Amino acid sequence: MASLSSKAHVNNLWNALVALLAPLPSIFFYLSFLCRYSAAEADSLSPLWAWCYHHPLLLANILFFLNVNLLFWVVGLLQSTHWMIDLYWTVLPVLLVHYFAAHPLAESNSWRSRLVIVLTWVWSLRLTHSYFRREKWQWGAREDWRFNDLRKQYGKHWWWVSFFAVYVSQQVFLMGICFPFYVVHSKYSQFNMWDVVATLACLTGVTVAYFADSQLHNFVSRNLRLKILGQELVPNLDEGLWHYSRHPNYFGEQLWWWGLAIFAWNLDCGWSFIGAFINSLCLAYVTVLVEERMLKQEYRAEAYKKYQKTTSVWIPWFKKQKEA
Repeated sequence: MASLSSKAHVNNLWNALVALLAPLPSIFFYLSFLCRYSAAEADSLSPLWAWCYHHPLLLANILFFLNVNLLFWVVGLLQSTHWMIDLYWTVLPVLLVHYFAAHPLAESNSWRSRLVIVLTWVWSLRLTHSYFRREKWQWGAREDWRFNDLRKQYGKHWWWVSFFAVYVSQQVFLMGICFPFYVVHSKYSQFNMWDVVATLACLTGVTVAYFADSQLHNFVSRNLRLKILGQELVPNLDEGLWHYSRHPNYFGEQLWWWGLAIFAWNLDCGWSFIGAFINSLCLAYVTVLVEERMLKQEYRAEAYKKYQKTTSVWIPWFKKQKEA
């Protein structure tokens, strides 16, 4: 027992080290570019640094592809688990917002820029805390259950399918929903009421997601204690925010990204809503998968069917009257 505990501790430390070192290639490269730029005029930069100067959005995508898609994928293959992308969903937006804010071509309203950066940190801290609490404060304890299902589905082909299913797809989603960061730091306009609306939407989304995740965590922990005691499990969470929505955590997460898109829309980039829209479509698909999984669990299937009939899917709302 002691040896198993010691091995788990070593694995946890190793995964923590891997996760902390993983983004360093991109960070060091970008810092090198900023140092070269600060030490020289834009016209006197070498071809490489000049290209980085003139193409901030393309550079961000290339760094994402090389550092996240390729490097994280190789690490995942070596470890036989793609756990790290889940963790970095909570970190990459913070790296991206600082990337765009620090780029030499950045142009923004200082108040809007600072506000978006602070909001992104608040969102990230909330989600990172939720992630580690769910994982019992372990690094790389498990990978997303959807990846496990895909691993079984594709079998021996999973090693190469995972590159596209886990990593390339994440780049499309993350760069799409984080595009408002680029817009905020590429256009200047006076701070106005729409920025206040966007801020309220973002803060409301983060707050709803935090309480929804906390209530879900307490529910799961309570059922785990009941299972250990050999008592009957509570089949369904139907209290707090979950009394008014079957997926209030998803609602809060979507509200955050739509709020972020309002910042960009306010700067005459309405098409930046596409990222938030695609994210909502993905969460709609995930909602279907989660609910199918719930209905496959015998002890909760009947209760969940009743829950589906009376409770809103995403947007918190009053209960529907049960059918007679």
